[in-house]
Amino acid sequence: MTWQNKRVLVTGAGGFIGSHLVERLVELGASVRALIHYNALSSWGWLDFSPHRERVEVIMGDLTDRDLVFQAARNVEIIFHLGALIAIPYSYQAPSSYVRTNIEGTLNILLAARDLKVARLVHTSTSEVYGTARYVPIDENHPLQGQSPYSATKIAADKLAEAFYCSYGVPVVIVRPFNTYGPRQSTRAVIPTIIGQCLTGDTIRLGHLHPTRDLNYVSDTVEGFLRAAAADNVLGQTINLGSGREISIGDLALLIARLLGKQVHIIIDERRRRPEKSEVERLLADNSKAKRLLGWEPRVSLEEGLIRTIDWMREHRRRYRLDIHSI
Repeated sequence: MTWQNKRVLVTGAGGFIGSHLVERLVELGASVRALIHYNALSSWGWLDFSPHRERVEVIMGDLTDRDLVFQAARNVEIIFHLGALIAIPYSYQAPSSYVRTNIEGTLNILLAARDLKVARLVHTSTSEVYGTARYVPIDENHPLQGQSPYSATKIAADKLAEAFYCSYGVPVVIVRPFNTYGPRQSTRAVIPTIIGQCLTGDTIRLGHLHPTRDLNYVSDTVEGFLRAAAADNVLGQTINLGSGREISIGDLALLIARLLGKQVHIIIDERRRRPEKSEVERLLADNSKAKRLLGWEPRVSLEEGLIRTIDWMREHRRRYRLDIHSI
């Protein structure tokens, strides 16, 4: 599919993955409308710093406002729905906010896609919906387990998307990225947390060290979204985007320190631990469905992606508050 002049809406467009997706769509020639969460500073998030910002139509609002969502979705052909509350620790403190944004907000997007007859809706899931792996590698038939308020609301949103495909024929594809990382990611996530601490000292404070994650560089995740929007025979499907490689948090910290040329001391910080039954112990993707249906597989190795991310954070460290523990 050619993206030239394709009319596209991206929700969550000012965020980490969303801003990268917006920029790639602009580069491919799409006409991009970006839905940014309304805020008193009129900030466009990471799009404030984008060289493509003048080529993007921005609408500021809230996913929970149905009228606003319909306005944003009018006259577009494809919707990429990335807008969500995503921080797991904060979901312990504010679960109602996650219900409103992740479930009600997704419902509004689905209603707009149905009533405005959007050609395709790419809905963003997360590997967190699987919870701790019952078997590996995790394929799309793995049971779903809501081990945090965040993951529970994402399960609900995924099931709403599935229901709208089955009930109304809404042309939905559910993309389920495993842990994405790269430039612009918040220090709420583990990789920027480790890099930030390495850049400011020799001590790394972490929660659990033994859980494993399947880590994917942001450009690979963006490519998966684009292919999900363009591929044939994927409507109603859920598709994992993962590398098929796992690494423990402790080994990840040592790898990042080695790439930075540092000797570090790792300290277990109880404030950073998830509740015992909420910790997802193991994530490792089976990406065979993405290979088969999308022709997709990761191109950037973990080591190369970490080097790119380290270099970017060094250059942009003033945009981070590295002296606090972000949740």
